[in-house]
Amino acid sequence: MNKVASSSLRLDSIDVFRAVTMLLMIFVNDFWTLEAVPKWLEHSKAEEDAMGLSDVVFPAFLFIVGLSIPFAISNRRKKGDGNALIIRHIAERTFALLLMGIFIVNFENIAEPAMVISKYVWEIGMVAAFFLIWNVYPNDPARTSLYTGLKIAGYLLLAGLAFIYKGGDAANPSWMGTHWYGILGLIGWSYLLGALTYVLTGDRLGWAVVAWVFFVVFNLAEFAGALDWLQSVKDYVWIVGSGSMPAFVMGGVVASVVYRKSANRDAARGAFLLTLVVLGMVLFAYGAATRPFWGISKIRATPAWIGICLGISFWAFAFFYWLVDMRRISRWADIIKPAGTATLTCYLIPYIWYAVNSLASISLPAVVRTGGLGLVKSACFSLLVIMLTGAINRVGIKLKI
Repeated sequence: MNKVASSSLRLDSIDVFRAVTMLLMIFVNDFWTLEAVPKWLEHSKAEEDAMGLSDVVFPAFLFIVGLSIPFAISNRRKKGDGNALIIRHIAERTFALLLMGIFIVNFENIAEPAMVISKYVWEIGMVAAFFLIWNVYPNDPARTSLYTGLKIAGYLLLAGLAFIYKGGDAANPSWMGTHWYGILGLIGWSYLLGALTYVLTGDRLGWAVVAWVFFVVFNLAEFAGALDWLQSVKDYVWIVGSGSMPAFVMGGVVASVVYRKSANRDAARGAFLLTLVVLGMVLFAYGAATRPFWGISKIRATPAWIGICLGISFWAFAFFYWLVDMRRISRWADIIKPAGTATLTCYLIPYIWYAVNSLASISLPAVVRTGGLGLVKSACFSLLVIMLTGAINRVGIKLKI
């Protein structure tokens, strides 16, 4: 592996990029409460050759997951962790994301008439269990038993919720299933592939690029019909998103590896910025070139969607790198900082919010939820969630996996 000047190198722009992306994620996830949302902001339908803002946010988040992987793993190696311990940590994080994702996607398929409790009570219990299990508890030896007990209580709560769960058709309910694993589950699978790839390739840029291109080409081959001979195993063993989602993660990994290989040379900062811009152009061109064949679709994870979203992600990261790390302009992001450092907490808070509102039958007037005013309402909601995340972090409540 090529040595890097410091394995603890850090880019503040990654946290800012993550915070802005989470702000947008909460914003677009709140659209279900609105009416008359402009079409260019919403998710496009599977059969459409189109892409809205909502279709860009998740790929950008996966790209940021990839950006973070080299720094996180290298920091663990600096602390003395070997590959076995690192892989164990990767497996634990993947398990946590998959478990949360499966519970959340099953909540979305719940058959409330068949349940013994309200679906919203079930939802609150689910999120409470997540906090009990994955909260960052203080390093206090005197209270180790207490914190272990709280984690066990969280797992028991999840087990109880799973036991009473009824989903699908209320007349013929079914039990919990993996379905499509939910957003967190998709992140988990993509993170697993990206992290294990980096463990193997490290900061060897050539191998990282080969792995990245493999996922992009796998997706292209799927749409071109070159993988039809594997249809019999597709339901059992397959790459998540037909290669699309790990392609986003590996795009971020490659960007960070490029930075890490030249970070000890101040003169290389401009070259790194130019590299990001050029990669964005190449990927955007790839998306434009493949669009006539299969169109742009997030739901179908078409090659054009991958190329264009990767291009946007590279350009966005280039902008934040230039603004935050080169120009040192970052104070504007202080208000949304918790979204970049306590991302999982930030993501889960709305589930509690929506459940409490539903149980209390709280509903804003239609005028506040319609058109431009509705968008302002969702933007304010996003900021409120982030501020609430910061507040509960300060009292010692913060999830980490």
